Amino acid sequence: MTFLPGRHRDPVLFHRHDRNPVLSADRWPYQANTVFNAGATLLQDGTTLLLCRVEDFRGLSHLTAARSRDGLTAWKIDAEPTLVPHPDHPEESWGIEDPRITYLPEEDAYAVLYTAYSPEGPGVALAMTSDFVTFDRRGLIFPPEDKDAAIFPVRFEEGWAALHRPVTSNTANIHLSFSENLRHFGNSRAVLTARRGPWWDARKVGLSAPPIRTPEGWLLIYHGVKTTGSGVLYRNGLALLDLHHPDRCLLRSDPWVFGPRDLSERVGDVDNVVFPCGTTLLPDGDTLRMYYGQADTSIGVATASLRALLDWLKENGSVPTLD
Repeated sequence: MTFLPGRHRDPVLFHRHDRNPVLSADRWPYQANTVFNAGATLLQDGTTLLLCRVEDFRGLSHLTAARSRDGLTAWKIDAEPTLVPHPDHPEESWGIEDPRITYLPEEDAYAVLYTAYSPEGPGVALAMTSDFVTFDRRGLIFPPEDKDAAIFPVRFEEGWAALHRPVTSNTANIHLSFSENLRHFGNSRAVLTARRGPWWDARKVGLSAPPIRTPEGWLLIYHGVKTTGSGVLYRNGLALLDLHHPDRCLLRSDPWVFGPRDLSERVGDVDNVVFPCGTTLLPDGDTLRMYYGQADTSIGVATASLRALLDWLKENGSVPTLD
């Protein structure tokens, strides 16, 4: 499509909560350096649960659950870490990071995919839970170097499907893999690749929140990384995958839709990063809340209309090609 600058100004589709950050280390029940990059889900009673990445003063991360009735205030945080690296899982010896949560109705359980970090590098591990108290660790499902993974909530013809981001010597692209048993994944293929040149997502791309089912396809919020003179810059765009064949990308946004703006997003342990790992869709079927890490330091939330996101993508997207 032809890019017309005046036509493609940021329409402010995501509205930041006026009291961001909603969670940070200074509100934590135990000592922590930073709190960020939280997976999100709505529990059956309507409670919002965030599974937050917490970095300690060694630099290692674990996950802790925070719950809120309205998803914005009065967070009840587990008094102790919820999921910590386990000695029986050496792939977690350097910490566990950046969870994505998907409820699987067929399993009546939540699938939590997270980055397991070790001297071998970052890989993707899976844990199943029904209550976010006890977890069935399945270990690595994608070996290093891989991260930014989430499972779709339904089976396809080829089985369960997961999006993930393996790294090669040249780039990092979003891939799709399938599994019959939620333990062994294969038949991988690229579905969204990093663009080249000066694009906002030219260095690498990765999944942000788990895919969102809509009548028109699976809506993805994905992050793109651009290298600048002062370092890397993380921003977010949208893509739409075919509802029945998720290896087919129908549309990809040309502009980014959400990037660092406020001081808490511009300055932190890692500057100029907004990093969503989870969304919740409210009962009206349209109000989407996106929970995101702010500069690898705290957690913010922004709200959008799902219908408006899809309409914007149609107007500001193009059919992607796999380079």
